[in-house]
Amino acid sequence: MQADIATAARSGQTVESGSPESARLAQCIGVPCEVFPGEKRVATVPDVVAKLIKLGFTVVVQSGAGAAANVSDAEYQKAGATIVADATQLWASSDIVFKVRPPTADEVALMREGGTLISFIWPAQNPELMQLLTAKKATVLAIDALPRTLSRAQKMDALTSQAGVAGYRAVIEAANAFGRFFNGQITAAGKVPPAKVFIAGAGVAGLAAIGTAAGLGAIVRANDTRAEVADQVVSLGGEFVKVDYEEEGSGGGGYAKVMSEGFQQAQREMYAKQAKEVDIIITTALIPGKPAPKLITAEMVRSMKPGSVIVDMAAEQGGNCELTEPGQSVVKHGVTIVGFTDLVSRLAMQSSTLYATNLFRLSEELCKTKDGVINVNMEDDAIRGLTVTKDGAITWPAPAPKQAPAPAAAKPAAAPAAKKAHGHGEASAPMAGNKLAILFGVAAALFWLIGANAPKEFMSHFTVFVLACFVGYMVVWNVKPALHTPLMSVTNAISSIIAIGALVQISPITGATDRPDSLITWVAAAGIVLTAINMFGGFAVTQRMLAMFRK
Repeated sequence: MQADIATAARSGQTVESGSPESARLAQCIGVPCEVFPGEKRVATVPDVVAKLIKLGFTVVVQSGAGAAANVSDAEYQKAGATIVADATQLWASSDIVFKVRPPTADEVALMREGGTLISFIWPAQNPELMQLLTAKKATVLAIDALPRTLSRAQKMDALTSQAGVAGYRAVIEAANAFGRFFNGQITAAGKVPPAKVFIAGAGVAGLAAIGTAAGLGAIVRANDTRAEVADQVVSLGGEFVKVDYEEEGSGGGGYAKVMSEGFQQAQREMYAKQAKEVDIIITTALIPGKPAPKLITAEMVRSMKPGSVIVDMAAEQGGNCELTEPGQSVVKHGVTIVGFTDLVSRLAMQSSTLYATNLFRLSEELCKTKDGVINVNMEDDAIRGLTVTKDGAITWPAPAPKQAPAPAAAKPAAAPAAKKAHGHGEASAPMAGNKLAILFGVAAALFWLIGANAPKEFMSHFTVFVLACFVGYMVVWNVKPALHTPLMSVTNAISSIIAIGALVQISPITGATDRPDSLITWVAAAGIVLTAINMFGGFAVTQRMLAMFRK
């Protein structure tokens, strides 16, 4: 076949090994099979392939790349991808390669010189790999190096998406190894108590585990060195267990920091107590670039009840439990210790879909022109943080992201008018007091004149009127708008006062020798009807407004 790979990709044909390449109309994204033992994920899925093509890229997928995640070659072809027969052809024909695991030395050897790689890299742990990639003059975006403190980077955060899957799967593995129900039950055969689960670490994976275990009906407890996650634990149905030692545990980039020896000793004592009480322990403590801290000692394992389970999510970095065997599920001292290193791969379809979406969001940032050509913009904090090599030059570690400019300080309120020069006008503050004194003096003189010349009955009625105005003002404006808008609260308060006054006018006064005339009675009755309509109508409108926000 004489057509080049990119042209074949647009037509959805299968390209056999040995097909020649020529100039591309747009950059080609290649998705090879993962060669890491036990890895079932794939870097993209058919739904995302269609979206990448809309961005202008062509997509080639190695035959069988999605098989372990239950995605067939036919599904990729239907989405618009081209299937290539082997890894050599795929690496050679791809401008950009999407991967999950860091490439091996053999894979780097197959890579096009000057090509682009987007994958997990872990540059601090893989210095030899970094040297191989620079020798290829590659541009490498390490998805694990994304600055997680940037809010706009959340959509590209593959660490978070994969950790959430791992936390969920850890609970499923615990339930599989546990010999009882998670939720409590009362049956004719007897009462089954709920399982007690303790989760060490309340990061993304830990929170996912808390929510899953609580959803299954277990009693969930959790601990983390970062005190601020306590509310998150409680919101997911767990109980936060605090270490009896005061120390701030937040580290950079959303991770916990290494704690002091005093804190670690208090933490071990708390873990020892929990180990004796709970049925399941799930550990998630891991700081990138460092060995996993040992949280669960052999003595703690011995103190656990027979049939208990430990799921060590940090097994790949040595494990949080002293007795963990990475990659294995073993029974020691009657306790099942699950040290699987492929928890995410055990939900391959789900984790692949999330990872593929993260890479697609990254592709949108790299190709804002939607012409199938990426632009690695080193002025963009997120892209700069991801880029560990650029055209063969090592750019890792990235500088700290630029701080957002501080909001402009609010302009100070206009100062009172400056005092004028002596003899030229009046000073504002003293004159305000003088005006108030003059106003009260005039009002007092006016009231005295009225009182001296008005009938006796007038002053009593006038006094009641003034007091009524004051009381009415306080009653109306102190109504709290708990069930209404402030305006509706005020109108209802006024309506209530009117209704009370009308009722007083309608009803005969005890001991009175005469009754109100018929005109006052009818006016009062009309006032009651109108205020009743206003009040009950207000409640009806409020209920309709509240109903709009109910599910």
